Amino acid sequence: MPVIDARHLDGISETALLTLYQRAAEAKRPDGLIVDPMAIELLNSLEYDYADFGRTHQATAMRALVFDQATRGYLAVHPRATVVALAEGLQTSFWRVDNGQLRWLSVDLEPIVRLRQQLLPESSRLRYCAQSALDYSWMDEVGESAEVLITAEGLLQYLDRAAVFELFAACARRFPGGRMIFDSVPRLLSAYSRSRRGFKLSDNYTAPPMPFWFTANDYDQLRAVPGVRAVSELGMPRGRGRVLGAALPLIYGVRGLARFRAPTTLVEFGRP
Repeated sequence: MPVIDARHLDGISETALLTLYQRAAEAKRPDGLIVDPMAIELLNSLEYDYADFGRTHQATAMRALVFDQATRGYLAVHPRATVVALAEGLQTSFWRVDNGQLRWLSVDLEPIVRLRQQLLPESSRLRYCAQSALDYSWMDEVGESAEVLITAEGLLQYLDRAAVFELFAACARRFPGGRMIFDSVPRLLSAYSRSRRGFKLSDNYTAPPMPFWFTANDYDQLRAVPGVRAVSELGMPRGRGRVLGAALPLIYGVRGLARFRAPTTLVEFGRP
């Protein structure tokens, strides 16, 4: 891959570099949780001072594993489904879960799409929409197939609540029979971020604010959206170390702690 300057990215688009950095750092470890050689290669192909992001952690790779597992589960039943990756950033999910039959639609803003097209391999089953996920014209690229899985990995927390629920409603109307996977943050984390105008990860980088919070305690609000048939929380894989290896599975297994954890949620759409 050629080396391309990525220092022009800012705002939410710049977080694509942050998540790439975290995922590639985990993939480089001999005891890493995720196998993602393409992320390592992509990281090395972008000119950027990744040290500005501060310390690395497992959480981003763990989130990617949850999305991968849920996607593979859907493809096991619907091998020729269309996967729509909203605000995909610099994810390499397509190559981790590709079964040789799926179709993939990557939706993101033009600067991110341009980097992806310059640096990542082409495929006849991979297409791009250079636009906001909130510009619903991407739905026209999917067609009328009921076999649709929409992923929103690391996106919704940066949007306001009204926009998020409008997105849920639009997907439910357009894709009855389809599914959606998204992650979110609890209220405390969202409030902390907003009160400080984002998370200060180092002296040189502050992540954008996260105005949208949502936990399993709020699932009834999502179930009330017309066309939403079922809502469920996906489990979290075991991490490395005492906290993420032992305590985290317990936290995700106790119903009373739902309002404190950051869930990954599976939504199933049906006929309104």
